[in-house]
Amino acid sequence: MKILKVIHGYPPTYNAGSEVYSRSICEQLAQNHDIQVFTREQNDYQLDFVARQTNNNNVPVTLINLAREKDGYEHEAVNQAFLHTLENFQPDVIHIGHLNHLSLGIVHVAKENKIPIVFTLHDFWLMCPRGQFLQRNFDGQNLYRLCDGQEDKKCATNCYKMIHSCRNEDEDEDTKYWTDWVRRRMESVREIIPLIDVFIAPSTYLRNRFIDDFQIYTDKIIYLDYGFPTHYLNPIPRTVERPFTFGYIGTHIPAKGVNLIIEAFKKIKEPSKLIIWGRSEVQNTATLKRMAANSVNPIEFIGEYQNPDIATDVFQHIDSIVVASIWGENSPLVIHEAQACHVPVITADFGGMKEYVHHHVNGLLFEHRNTDDLAKQMIWAVENSSKMENYGKQSYLFSPDNQVPNIVEHCNILETIYKQITEISGYRQNQY
Repeated sequence: MKILKVIHGYPPTYNAGSEVYSRSICEQLAQNHDIQVFTREQNDYQLDFVARQTNNNNVPVTLINLAREKDGYEHEAVNQAFLHTLENFQPDVIHIGHLNHLSLGIVHVAKENKIPIVFTLHDFWLMCPRGQFLQRNFDGQNLYRLCDGQEDKKCATNCYKMIHSCRNEDEDEDTKYWTDWVRRRMESVREIIPLIDVFIAPSTYLRNRFIDDFQIYTDKIIYLDYGFPTHYLNPIPRTVERPFTFGYIGTHIPAKGVNLIIEAFKKIKEPSKLIIWGRSEVQNTATLKRMAANSVNPIEFIGEYQNPDIATDVFQHIDSIVVASIWGENSPLVIHEAQACHVPVITADFGGMKEYVHHHVNGLLFEHRNTDDLAKQMIWAVENSSKMENYGKQSYLFSPDNQVPNIVEHCNILETIYKQITEISGYRQNQY
């Protein structure tokens, strides 16, 4: 088959979960199919919407430059670049992973050309203009409040207040403008929902949210957990004695709750250590380092790692991974990767995080966004290292052998989905 993958970022430039997953499936599918990627880059020294082609591990990639784009949702220049890719590649199926920083019009272009679409949901971006139901408060009183549901005016006054003029005399006019902007944005999103042939949700939590809150028909959205290149995700025995060591993997952004991990860790009196991996972000990383400066136990900041080396460069050096995201994470890759390497996980009792970690079974849960309770669980882990080791061996709870889904098997399922929707749609009759 000819498969076109659409994603808002692609490694090595972007290395968050959805991007890493996209590369994994693209490289696996490329062994049996013709696959290309349509994505974006941010080159401040290039005009916006300029497209270029490159090759990433034998996967052709089209990158369109959106250096100054922020919250836009429809770019005709992106639509035209996508159409050009379609005409040159002529794919049999399109697999969308994210349209943020791209354009909703991509879906319309695909349907106008009678190409079936699979859409993997990685967060709430279709339901929430900010993507995480995490408010971008600008009132001097609240910081990243959780949102209980999308409302046009609430979005305008909470999440888009920062781009109002902020003059008191303009408040009503600014609120009216951004309320209307959000309304039009949400109407545009709802227009593409019927055009998607099948949605994939990597957690039942996310699937239920889209069914209950966004009225996607149950037979149009399926649950399918992520798949992983398990050939490099293997448990490695500890080779040196060390104090109980916690790890964090990911970006240094507030949504990930790295600050909660640092503050909780600082409450531990017993000998222990915290290692923080991730790409340095000038101001965020500097702020986190200042938070860590007065810790009794050492906190070490390490830069990025290469995903194929995660077992040797990361998991071999820690006794537990901590996932403390302050939003309702979907199905964090790091939880699965740690479980594959028999590293127990401490995470929040919220969203897709608690779906894959069961308290005192294969890890520990703490009350979401509660630093004191996180510290309590981390202290328990230090004091019960042998039990934590046993939790790590329980690993993934949703397969008979406790193994996380393998990328080969996962892509076999994707292939079946691709074939089904192409045959049902009548675009590739009698091909299989």
